[in-house]
Amino acid sequence: MKIKNKIIAVANQKGGVGKTTTTVNLAVGLAQLGKKVLLIDLDPQGNATMACGTDSRNLTVSACELLMDECEAKDAIIKTELLDVIGSNTNLTAAELQMMEYEDPQTILKQQLLPVVENYDFILIDCPPSLSILTINALTAAHSVLIPMQCEYYALEGLTSLLDTIERVKQTVNPELEIEGLLRTMFDGRNNLANDVAAQISEHFGSKVFMTVVPRNVKVAEAPSFGQSAIEYDQLSRGAVAYKGLASELLRRNHA
Repeated sequence: MKIKNKIIAVANQKGGVGKTTTTVNLAVGLAQLGKKVLLIDLDPQGNATMACGTDSRNLTVSACELLMDECEAKDAIIKTELLDVIGSNTNLTAAELQMMEYEDPQTILKQQLLPVVENYDFILIDCPPSLSILTINALTAAHSVLIPMQCEYYALEGLTSLLDTIERVKQTVNPELEIEGLLRTMFDGRNNLANDVAAQISEHFGSKVFMTVVPRNVKVAEAPSFGQSAIEYDQLSRGAVAYKGLASELLRRNHA
């Protein structure tokens, strides 16, 4: 189903699965295809912010101030060459604690985005590696969830918790929330276990699994240290090509 001004949360409480890498590269891939994109970094580590070329340590207005209602979304937006960014840093941890005192802490981000959502074709939210109030805010604000998964033995471990959380959010505050898709990341086709797990994921989730598979690639790992996405760092690398393919596949799925 096509949704205009679509908000997608990129989430997996398991760390090290390529969640931030996926958010950044998908955002850049969509922007290069002519879409207006806003990337929101909801991880206190601020890695997505850094990968977009902004030093998270020097932010004066960020996701922290936005969630603490100390600024409006338009004031937190940083303009880059390809896309817009709402950055984050370690201050977001303090916001997370304060949010728990609010009457409806899970809806703060959704309310704050209302004045700007129509300015974008896609809003991508990079969630922290946990099922915290920050992730719940992203799920409440989003139309769908994209789940990056590494093809390893523990790939499915914890996925049940995430799916249960998504279902609870659907039943309570966001009945329209759907799974956008599962993305297999850091894939090494020479590894029999990786192939077995990839097949298992496809068997369990069928059409919800993206056809695009992101390979393990050194250029993808190097790019953030240069404040760039893999697509900008080396557009011909296997990882960059995969993420550009993911952006195209996402547009086809959404008839956009």
